[in-house]
Order: sequence, then C-alpha cells, then structure tokens
Amino acid sequence: MTRARSPRSTAGGGFLPRWLAVPAGLGLLFLLVPLTALIARVQWATLFEDVTSAAALSALGLSLGTGAVATVVCGVVGIPLALLIARSGDRTAAVLRALVTVPLVLPPMVGGVALLYLFGRTGPLGPLGLPFTTTAVVLAQVFVALPFLVLAVEGALRSTGVGFERTAASLGASRATILRRVTLPLAAPGIVAGVVLCFARAIGEFGATALFAGNRPGVTQTMPLAIYTAFNGAGVSQGTAVALSLLLLVTAIAVLLLVRGWRPGVGR
Repeated sequence: MTRARSPRSTAGGGFLPRWLAVPAGLGLLFLLVPLTALIARVQWATLFEDVTSAAALSALGLSLGTGAVATVVCGVVGIPLALLIARSGDRTAAVLRALVTVPLVLPPMVGGVALLYLFGRTGPLGPLGLPFTTTAVVLAQVFVALPFLVLAVEGALRSTGVGFERTAASLGASRATILRRVTLPLAAPGIVAGVVLCFARAIGEFGATALFAGNRPGVTQTMPLAIYTAFNGAGVSQGTAVALSLLLLVTAIAVLLLVRGWRPGVGR
C-alpha cells in the first residue's frame, strides 16, 4: 500500500501549489520590466548635467519645498485625526476611516476639480485667490497625501492598544502627559512610516496639482509636471525628464526601505 506524500512547506512556512509561481512571476515582471526600460533610457553620461539644469533644479526644488510643507501640514492635522479614529468606537472609527480613504480611491483629477470648485473664483473660498499659485500646489499635495499618514498612524495606534495608557492613568498621569509620554512614543514607528509615505506621495502628485495649480515653471511646475511637459515637447528636455523620473524612482525605493526599517518586528 503506497503511502501518501505530505506536501512540503515553502520558505515562509505555508503550503502553496508550485504552479502559483508562474502567474506570480508574470505579475512581478509586469511591475519590474517597465522600470528596467526606464533605467535603460537614462543618459548616464549627461545624468548630472540633466539633473542640475536650471529647469530641473527649479522643478526639483519646488517639489521638495512644497512636499515638505504639505507633510508638515498633514502631520499637524493628520496625527490628531488618526488619534481620534484609533480611540473612537467601532462604528465611528469605521465612518471616519472611510471618509479618510475617499481621496485614495478617487482619481487625482477629481480631487483637483473639487479643490478648484472650493477655491476657484466662483467657489465659497474664491476671494482667497489660491488657484494656480504655489499654495495651491501644497493644498493639492495635502489632499492626496493626508490619507497615507492618517491610515499608517491609526494602524500603529490600534496595534499598541490602550493597556499602557490605562496604567498611566491609574498612576495619576493627565491626558496630555499620557499622550506625550505613552501614546505617541509607542506609535513612533507608525508615525515615521506615515510621514515618509506622505512626503513621497506629495512630491509625486500630478493630477490634482495640474488641474488646481497649473503648470507654471518656477511657480507650480513640480517634477511630475516637468516630466509630463517634456514628453509633450515643451519645458525641460526629454533627457532631463528621464533623469527626473529616475530621481523619483530612487526616492520611492528609499522610502520603501525607510518604512521597512521602521516597521515593528523587522529583523526579528
């Protein structure tokens, strides 16, 4: 009587059919091959010159500056919002989380239209005169990047629980002290991850920025807009556009590595 062979586990300890490697490999190739094609088009001999051209430095500086400001704004309003969601009841938290997630599932152009109707000439905040200014770039970046920070921080806060907070409260600590000395330090990895993801999303924003802030060199033309403009035959050269694309790719990889390094439990 033959004895049935028990399946061998994979490296991760699971038991998966071997044929799954084929579609999984195709999916991985679909993600990596276009990036490889981009890297192959980089003009390495003129890379430094392309990245340091006046137009490229203008777009790069504007992206980094507005992205940093947008990240600060997201931190100021996003961390309290994450705290509110994490410490609310299940129903309230579900509603708030759904509202925060809306910008993630909306096409960025729709966010640009919404901001334009709010701050445009005929909008309720039209007298502020914000559209097609550098401030509009920041607002567009905040709109699309805020959910990344809120959801990352909220997840970290939920994972830490409230046990230590209750212990601190039983010892006489005030709510402000608990927040400062217990809650925020425990959620620090999630806060760092959220801030980094928020910044990366902000500097990569295109759709809402193009519609709400426009594409004025030195004023609203960020790196994604400069890249788009170059491939439409205006603005920076295509060599510079490819160099800026590579710079955004390197930034994305650095963000992933940094977020992984701050994830609780990594390396155990």
